[in-house]
Amino acid sequence: MSVNNIPSVDLADFLSKDPKRKQKFVDKIGKAYEEIGFVSLKNHFLSDDLVEELYKEVKAFFDLPVEIKQKYEIEGLGGQRGYISFGKEHAKGKKEGDLKEFWHFGQEPDEDAKLTEEYPKNVKVEELKDFNHTGMEAYRMLEKTGIYVLRALALYIGLEEHYFDHWASNGNSILRPIHYPPITEEPKGAVRAGAHGDINLITLLMGASTGGLQVLRKDGEWIDAKPAEDELVINVGDMLERHTNNKLRSTIHRVVNPPKEQWSEPRYSIPFFMHPRSDMRLDCLEECIDENHPKQYEDITAGEFLHQRLVEIGLIKENN
Repeated sequence: MSVNNIPSVDLADFLSKDPKRKQKFVDKIGKAYEEIGFVSLKNHFLSDDLVEELYKEVKAFFDLPVEIKQKYEIEGLGGQRGYISFGKEHAKGKKEGDLKEFWHFGQEPDEDAKLTEEYPKNVKVEELKDFNHTGMEAYRMLEKTGIYVLRALALYIGLEEHYFDHWASNGNSILRPIHYPPITEEPKGAVRAGAHGDINLITLLMGASTGGLQVLRKDGEWIDAKPAEDELVINVGDMLERHTNNKLRSTIHRVVNPPKEQWSEPRYSIPFFMHPRSDMRLDCLEECIDENHPKQYEDITAGEFLHQRLVEIGLIKENN
């Protein structure tokens, strides 16, 4: 399949009462995730007003003076909450830090979630009264959208539709507003975000319509991922690839530096990394193992896998 853009799907098909429309969505998204690992999705749960409000708050935060932002960079959390300053994170196997600064909102679990772990508390920004509230409202809507996508994928794989619900609701998901500042000089080997695969189950991305996101196609060709203005880009992460024994693909992607005439423009993007609870087992599903597709991975939990990867990308330092 030769594609120059990622397939577009409509969540309204899945939510409709018409079984044929629902099945069409399941088949289309499943096939896209087998082929290229990315789709763009319309009719998600984020309203235009909420998106606008979130961007306003995010821009206001990144416009704060550096010394104020640095107050919110909390040591010892492995970058899991609050502010992460410019160049701290790098793609796996790359030593240059990415040209970005970002913020992390994390899960605020239900009272009766019965989690086996305690999530770090979200960091409150004193200077912006609506920042945390707006961020968490967007977090909830993205989580809701993600759960419906996972339901479609459960059906595609041959599992019960609600297989992922327990693991993904109250999961260790992260909402990450990112600011890529204007580029002022020729970058030395660094790009806005180096080529990487995501760690989690699925990623839901706002803000890809401003350009720069590229996806590595099966034939080795980089293609631009260009969703419509109101679409989310949603891709499979390494946890889901592993759990489905490589049936669904976690595709390498990157954010390239813009042409020189656009260097003066900042770029904002807001990915939601959907993680399960850390005690979810990511062992290869029996439904995805057969003679032609023998089991590819050792058994592991989501928590163990996440820790391994945070060390590899430099957010957790391990003492040798």
